[in-house]
Amino acid sequence: MSKIHEAFADKKAFIPFITCGDPDLETTEKIIYSMVENGADLIELGIPFSDPTAEGPVIQGANIRALSKGITTDDIFDLVRRLRQTVTVPMVFMTYANVVYSYDADKFISTCSEIGIDGLILPDLPFEEKDEFHSICKKYGVDLISLIAPTSENRISMIAKEAEGFIYIVSSLGVTGVRSEINTDISSMVKLIQENTDIPCAVGFGISTPQQAAKMASVSDGAIVGSAIIKLIEKYGKNAAKPVGEYVKSMKDALR
Repeated sequence: MSKIHEAFADKKAFIPFITCGDPDLETTEKIIYSMVENGADLIELGIPFSDPTAEGPVIQGANIRALSKGITTDDIFDLVRRLRQTVTVPMVFMTYANVVYSYDADKFISTCSEIGIDGLILPDLPFEEKDEFHSICKKYGVDLISLIAPTSENRISMIAKEAEGFIYIVSSLGVTGVRSEINTDISSMVKLIQENTDIPCAVGFGISTPQQAAKMASVSDGAIVGSAIIKLIEKYGKNAAKPVGEYVKSMKDALR
């Protein structure tokens, strides 16, 4: 069984996202410990990329800041090795196909397995082209996590049938970012997913308040938050661990 399922066992999962290396790797490490202490059930680690097509301006900014520090994929692998000395919650990488390609897919995914990364989210990898990565992920026991968007419509059941780890439901069209309201009919998407798989599904893109998180988790298995956390990091810089921890706690409490 996938370790990712532990994040959803008998509870609604709160899943924070962080761009590694913004403002620096030491701060990233402190923030992750703070997230775990405050109830994060699974953590999405962003590997910075120069052209993050799924991201809005907030996370794009974090990518630019991290890359300007010269952060490499190997630096992030080392960060995960340090985290795994104490952090037991599931962790997944969110990055772009090009990052995995240019590193060498087999080497990248085998390293993920070796350092304790449980899954991989590649938002720019079309479902129809996932096989080349999927076979390598299967070989090393790393879940390739599928995304389902409001536009997936007639493909939802097909994607759900083949999904592993958890399913990332994209709540709204467009890029990541804080939204004042989410109008997608998530519950009908979830219903279709649940008819085809028993794998948990969590909603991301646009969630920033405890109320939104509770609403999304009430119709799914969890809530994913990125931009709202990155905004706190941008505001507090090297001192972000405490405010991010408090924010994570408020979100997790809303899901209880």
